[in-house]
Amino acid sequence: MTTEILTPAAGRRAATTGVSTAFGTFGELLQGVLPEEHGDFLVTLPVARWAMARFEPRPDAGPLTVHPAHKKKALRLTSMILEDAGWPGGGTLTIHSTLPEGKGLASSSADLVATARAVANALDEPMPPRRIESYLARIEPTDGVLYSSIVAFHHRTVRLRAQLGSLPSMAVVSADEGGAVDTVDFNNIPKPFTEADKREYARLLDRVTTAVARRDLPEVGRVATESARMNQVLRHKWSLEGMAAICRDVGGLGVVVGHSGTAIGILLDTASPDCPAQLAAAAQACQELVGNVTVYRTLSFD
Repeated sequence: MTTEILTPAAGRRAATTGVSTAFGTFGELLQGVLPEEHGDFLVTLPVARWAMARFEPRPDAGPLTVHPAHKKKALRLTSMILEDAGWPGGGTLTIHSTLPEGKGLASSSADLVATARAVANALDEPMPPRRIESYLARIEPTDGVLYSSIVAFHHRTVRLRAQLGSLPSMAVVSADEGGAVDTVDFNNIPKPFTEADKREYARLLDRVTTAVARRDLPEVGRVATESARMNQVLRHKWSLEGMAAICRDVGGLGVVVGHSGTAIGILLDTASPDCPAQLAAAAQACQELVGNVTVYRTLSFD
């Protein structure tokens, strides 16, 4: 929602405030490298946690500020959009997020997408997904959280590969192994995947694409678990096999990880009559194994 004022100096109309949101993801259902040029890709798992951005433009040539002050990437993005829009003044960007940082939950991507939309709303600028991608490609590797579906996304080159669709809502019983991972630093690490690995990632992408189309949650869980195991050579999760054992014990769908983060979780089908008991048992076992248990709910876009 915006409230418009006339900007006296320019004779143009602009919004006094622009507000928008973007959801995060629980790691990725699949992440790896395909046997093609610029083949780094991921498949998103959207969750019901959001970043909200609020931009209040000033028509004078005052400073451009952001709160919290460490959200420097969002400040840089705001400056880029203002420059392209010919906005002569400054403004204040405020970000509120329920996504923990550095855990592999797309917190930075959600901040940036929410910011782009909020600034665009404030200045009455068009901001389609491709324009957002063009900005984010100049800042950092990015998750595909600007699309309201599960997507296959080339995060290093910041471009959509395919919109796969939606799945019924799942619960994610999550544990955090601790620490934080910087997305830019992680994506600068050389990927040790062989050509055989890349062909396997292509097969896994075909499998998860079909599984989403068929709303096949058990197959989605199997692909997520295989991707988590293949990622061990890149970012090792010491709790992975223990979490996989808990998943088997409670009858879960599979294990999902933040491939570039510290989060690991067990997928449960919320439509199952056994889900409440499965969730309680999984949470207790995860607490004993890792600690720091949080339950997330995946987003369904039906």
